[in-house]
Amino acid sequence: MSEHFDVLIVGAGLSGIGAARHLKSQCPGKTFAILEGRDTLGGTWDLFRYPGIRSDSDMYTLGYNFKPWTEPQVIADGARIRNYIQETSRENGIDSHIRYDSKVVSADWNSESAAWTLTVQKKSGETTQLTCNWLMMCSGYYNYEEGFTPDFPGRNDFKGQVIHPQFWPEKLDYSGKRVVVIGSGATAITLIPSMTDKAQHVTMLQRTPSYVISVPQFDPMVRVLLKFLPEMTVYKMSRARNNFITQLIFKLSRKYPNAVRKLLLKQVKAQVGPNFDMKHFTPPYNPWDQRLCAVPNGDMFKVLRRGKASVVTDHIDRFVDKGILLKSGQTLEADIIVTATGLNLRLFGGMTMKVDGKAIQMNEHISYKGLMFSDIPNFSNTLGYTNASWTLKADLIAEYVCRLLKHMDKTGTRIAVAERKDPNVKPAPLLDMSSGYVARAEAHLPKGADRAPWKLYQNYAMDMDQLHNGKLEDGVMTFRKPSAAGTTSTARKAA
Repeated sequence: MSEHFDVLIVGAGLSGIGAARHLKSQCPGKTFAILEGRDTLGGTWDLFRYPGIRSDSDMYTLGYNFKPWTEPQVIADGARIRNYIQETSRENGIDSHIRYDSKVVSADWNSESAAWTLTVQKKSGETTQLTCNWLMMCSGYYNYEEGFTPDFPGRNDFKGQVIHPQFWPEKLDYSGKRVVVIGSGATAITLIPSMTDKAQHVTMLQRTPSYVISVPQFDPMVRVLLKFLPEMTVYKMSRARNNFITQLIFKLSRKYPNAVRKLLLKQVKAQVGPNFDMKHFTPPYNPWDQRLCAVPNGDMFKVLRRGKASVVTDHIDRFVDKGILLKSGQTLEADIIVTATGLNLRLFGGMTMKVDGKAIQMNEHISYKGLMFSDIPNFSNTLGYTNASWTLKADLIAEYVCRLLKHMDKTGTRIAVAERKDPNVKPAPLLDMSSGYVARAEAHLPKGADRAPWKLYQNYAMDMDQLHNGKLEDGVMTFRKPSAAGTTSTARKAA
């Protein structure tokens, strides 16, 4: 007989540990477990171990809303974030609920029993089954097993070492080596200044530049306020302030893209100096069409000024024995090539899903309030913001699920499903971004829509209004009891 839980959480990273704490706090009577495919908690912040790995969001907003960030660093390194997640787990008694080496390969919903049946696989190949009434996906949105690497012609001709940051060798010695980092996103921007301590020279090779903004590593205002105010009060103030600033920059970027573009490029030019060719930091797209890259204390610009690093904007022709031949005819000589070329999106860790025996194709479903999906019952997914800190949305999602669970208990219902009944709802792309990893996966992603509650807003204030304060019974969300045939005859609908 399968072991049963009220709630199963998939993923023991930043989102999963936070969801478990919210669940324990707000629904203390619910039984739950966290299923983690790897052998440790921490998710992204445990998997990625490349030099300089850090957040590109400030920790006052990337931290949980219930646990103050107390380290002095505002832009924190991976080890500190991992320690923060581990500490949260220990403090809240979550450790004992985590089942490691437990990869969910399939999830099947049965309307008659109002339960999900999960097939869980260990690395040995052994499988077991667990059941739950509610399934919370906190597994992120990219493939942990492989990063994205284009098929570079001549790759086997290169005599040096080729590395993807997602799988950084534990004891890689790059002392005195010539390193070429392919890419212009957050990973490349992080790696380059971090490797100049030992490498002979580090070159960032990019096809298209990104917008880069310098941010402070420490917050002097917080240090002053802590002398007079409680820790949690200062944390909430800093969280609100930083969230406001981030949202303001995003809104201004959308409304006045040319003005914001000029400001971003001006702050870069002031740091790289008058003799630097600004084409390397001048993207052909508008700000926030892709994520901004944060540079703590301008570290990337400092190593460029010192000559420890350089930027080349060109296209790759092929790999050659000594490095990379560019379309321009230039050869970049290298001992190590780092392919910081991005991620592969993969929802739900790649598991398959069925509802009453019918296979689920996620591109046929519409996102509901950014966490559930049309016609998929008792199922939520944690998808954080792309234009702000991930955890701001993760906290709201976990709290909303807890509201749903308590409402179902109060009303004696066991099924909650967002039903797409309005024929005027027009599907739209889920993520309004031109980033490569989004474009590559768009055909397989769920849809967004043109109106509430199906529209994904990427706006904390609007999400706070609909997730924290909004009605649960909104005319779309339907609550019901399971019937013998799994029909909607006992549906509880909004008046």
